[in-house]
Amino acid sequence: MSSKDVRATTEVLVVDDEEEIRELVAEFLRARGVRVTTAADGRAAIAAIEREPARYALVLADLQLPGCDGLDVLRAAKRANPSVSVVIITGYASLDSAIEAVRLGAYDYLTKPFSLGQIEVVLGRLADRAALEAENRRLLHRLDERDEPEAASVLMSRLDGIDLRLARIEAALARRPA
Repeated sequence: MSSKDVRATTEVLVVDDEEEIRELVAEFLRARGVRVTTAADGRAAIAAIEREPARYALVLADLQLPGCDGLDVLRAAKRANPSVSVVIITGYASLDSAIEAVRLGAYDYLTKPFSLGQIEVVLGRLADRAALEAENRRLLHRLDERDEPEAASVLMSRLDGIDLRLARIEAALARRPA
């Protein structure tokens, strides 16, 4: 699956109370073929996530939001869909909030001002991860297909060995004087 294919099937939820930033990020993503939904506060984001837990592959959430903060959005997103990737974006970066975000399962932590290129890097890493996961599934499937005949062959070989040993035991018992 190519990076373009992944982006076409990915929907991103952009959550920021600053309309300019929210719309700039949304337009940047749309220009790259990504489907985008936006939310202006934490409660709206959590409601959207809870309505359709599998809808979003990526959530970009500001840390400081009205209603519920970005960490609340992160918690809700991970609770609703453990495979979702959540990136926390903040203009108030601190080591404590970064550690907390990572502990809660954040995929990344970006500080404002950030460049749109950083979002592009996140998309690329997500596409690479999705491609690796798909390749792993494909290889595991091939291995399962390959192992079944090999397992059957090993089993048949073991059964033949048991039959041969039983035949030898029976022959030895038959030769024994009564």
